[in-house]
Amino acid sequence: MIVWVNGAFGSGKSTLVDELRPRRPEALVYDPEMVGYVLREIVEVPTGDFQDLRLWRRQVASLAVGLVEEYRRPVLVPMTLVDPAYVDEIFGTLKDAGIDVHHFFLKVSREVLERRIDGRIHAPGDPEREERVRRWCKDRIGPCMAAADTLPGDTVFLDGELPPQALADQVLARIGAGPDRSQSAGGR
Repeated sequence: MIVWVNGAFGSGKSTLVDELRPRRPEALVYDPEMVGYVLREIVEVPTGDFQDLRLWRRQVASLAVGLVEEYRRPVLVPMTLVDPAYVDEIFGTLKDAGIDVHHFFLKVSREVLERRIDGRIHAPGDPEREERVRRWCKDRIGPCMAAADTLPGDTVFLDGELPPQALADQVLARIGAGPDRSQSAGGR
């Protein structure tokens, strides 16, 4: 099983996964951004967004399938993914492999997203890069919010302004694990 936590930058994806992790200690955490960072070291990313690389999308899906098949454990994925074609491509590959995908989208107001983005340190000691990263994240708020209407019909929308503990309870209830359940059968 894959639990994909989606939403705009600053919506609380990583925070929610951090809350889920101790409640599902058997789960693996897989951040597809790492695949993007590796690819940036090897190839040019003409648009600046590694999600636009077909290789990124293929590798993200392939590694997710491999993690589930090899380790037979749930996989928690905190990743913004809102381009409808990219969502279809990646989730289609996962579903074609017979993997249950539980897709959650954290809805958060623009004001809260901007405040959270401004409250983070993205590039310590590099104010120019810090400002570029913040601007990049903020520039994607609108498209991320608009994409909510284009996400798959089985997407579960959550109020990302709730406390992480409450959100984790909701996720666990949806995937069939109660809030106090710390172990489950892994796998698909």
